[in-house]
Amino acid sequence: MSMLKGTNVPVSAQAVRVELGWRPGPGVPDVDASALLLVSGKVRSDADFVFYNQSAHASGAVRHEGKRPVGDLMTDTLAVDLARVETAVDRVVLAASADGGSFGQVPGLSIRLLDATSGAEIARFDSQDATVETAFLLGELYRRQGAWKFRAVGQGYGSGLEGLATDFGISVDDSRQAAPPAPTTPAPMAPPASPPPAAVSASAPVRLSKVTLTKEAPRVSLAKQGGTSGSMRINLNWEVRKQFKSWGAKLGRAVATHADLDLDLCALYELTDGRKGVVQALGNAFGSLSQPPYIHLDGDDRTGSVSTGENITINLDRMNQLRRILVFVTIYEGARSFADLHATVTLQPQHGAAIDFSLDECTVPSTVCALALITNNGGDLVIQREARYLVPARRVSPQRTVDQAYGWGMNWTPGRK
Repeated sequence: MSMLKGTNVPVSAQAVRVELGWRPGPGVPDVDASALLLVSGKVRSDADFVFYNQSAHASGAVRHEGKRPVGDLMTDTLAVDLARVETAVDRVVLAASADGGSFGQVPGLSIRLLDATSGAEIARFDSQDATVETAFLLGELYRRQGAWKFRAVGQGYGSGLEGLATDFGISVDDSRQAAPPAPTTPAPMAPPASPPPAAVSASAPVRLSKVTLTKEAPRVSLAKQGGTSGSMRINLNWEVRKQFKSWGAKLGRAVATHADLDLDLCALYELTDGRKGVVQALGNAFGSLSQPPYIHLDGDDRTGSVSTGENITINLDRMNQLRRILVFVTIYEGARSFADLHATVTLQPQHGAAIDFSLDECTVPSTVCALALITNNGGDLVIQREARYLVPARRVSPQRTVDQAYGWGMNWTPGRK
């Protein structure tokens, strides 16, 4: 259902997915989705802000699921479990921010509301009048007489995510003085009156900064980002299903089949005492955070979802015992190469900005890709974007191939999950 600005529709689904979409391309800024849980127009604390650096609300009602390509669009998705939204919360604002430009440079900007169970589209709002705005309040879920509704808003801000967030009571960690928000369209109608909001938390301000690694700027220092303690989660997400074409010899025609992709996120490590090894699902070498190698693989996932997906966690409090870590991914089954696979890598330090990058297009018959090299340089962990597709020689495993490419020098034996 396509909506006009200011209109609303009832929402009967108990849980929904909010899909922000746009057409990426040269000169198009990156776009990020976010949500704010409001009580009488304000957050109760900074914890009511869900975005790329704070991916889930404590209540479990709202979760940032991350980006993935869908056809010619890039999407960034939020999951909202309306049944778990606290009774004090009367509105969930759904916003978008542009990183590196304005929304006048973003084609095809839209927001879709989907039933999380059936996948059916409940509502859609296409933003068509953006110019210099760097943040947009695209829509909102709000309570009316005990039921939920969705309103298409389309209110723009010239002061980015920072201006939008501070307008709703978020404390932002930025040395610059935040400019006042500059709405470019009238504010939406306020929801019914509710009890006054609780005081904003005096905890550390929210960090809005993030780092995107590219070919031109492939390195980042964790020390400069303030992320050298606690833990760091590395997530790989990808397109869940891929279509292959095979020829039916007897039928003499093309037959389309589907196969589930099973990608395995792995890490080669070297400790400062010289010990080396690998963390991977193959051979159940899941590692540990409390003892060497201080690296742990959460599990073996086949969905590619950013909310579950393949995740490796590194104990940064033990960084003085880590010399280098090479994070890589192998194809276990479901594809012969990474061709046509769209994947994104996100490194999220517990303290510090999120770091992400996308994999380049694969043009070789590769079944193993080196993702990132993390090196201890005198107490500072430096992350280097690799995004390097490797082609194993005949009868050489992907693990041995990446070992040889980076000079790890390990002995390999066959293994299985």
